[in-house]
Amino acid sequence: MTWSIVAKDESTGAFGILCASRALAVGAVVPYGAGRTGVLATQAFANPFYGVDGLEMLREGCSSQEILTLLSDADGGRDHRQVHMVDREGRAEAYTGSACIDWAGSVVASHVSVAGNMLAGPEVVGETMRAYMESSALDFDERLIVAMEAGERAGGDKRGRQSCAIRIWSEAPFPTFDLRVDDHPEPLSELRRLWRLAHQGYVPFQSALPSRSRPKGSPDRDAVYRICAEYATAWNANHPEAASL
Repeated sequence: MTWSIVAKDESTGAFGILCASRALAVGAVVPYGAGRTGVLATQAFANPFYGVDGLEMLREGCSSQEILTLLSDADGGRDHRQVHMVDREGRAEAYTGSACIDWAGSVVASHVSVAGNMLAGPEVVGETMRAYMESSALDFDERLIVAMEAGERAGGDKRGRQSCAIRIWSEAPFPTFDLRVDDHPEPLSELRRLWRLAHQGYVPFQSALPSRSRPKGSPDRDAVYRICAEYATAWNANHPEAASL
């Protein structure tokens, strides 16, 4: 009931996912990941334990191929599942059960996988992958959005549109970029609007939060506000087309 892209950004090492569906709150079910670990999506007749157990195996250093084999072999409902992932080394793998509703399938390349089910056709995952590969000059978050927008133009979920979500993990086990659209007639368009708003304060504010190397973070409130304002000014100057969103 979903299609998604999972990837490792080769320039920064971050992991990310963007998923979309004609179902409510796709971001509550599909995406799992952690910094320096990997990213995966569990979808179709989703099994949340694919996310929980798969992420734990990624933390242990297992490869994507090993994890998919272990998860599917242990699941009596495997024919109804779809799961794909990218491990810490950038190895991408995908599994689509034989009972997933057409069109269902995936395309995989180094550091990235696109998979979906109940889609308008194979062109959805094909165009999503093409757009991702051709937009390497963009920042990782926008690159994921551009890719999914291309898949939407190719037909997307054949039942229509309702929700989408994007998550990006940099170094920590929690995401540094996390936006959801749970119910909207044009979820990817709404995500675009939220993406612009995120770069007005939410994104630069992440640098002020505590990290393993800086346990206190940046508690100087005035300095953080100044950094956020300077970041937003520079970002807006480099993204004039986003002003109308």
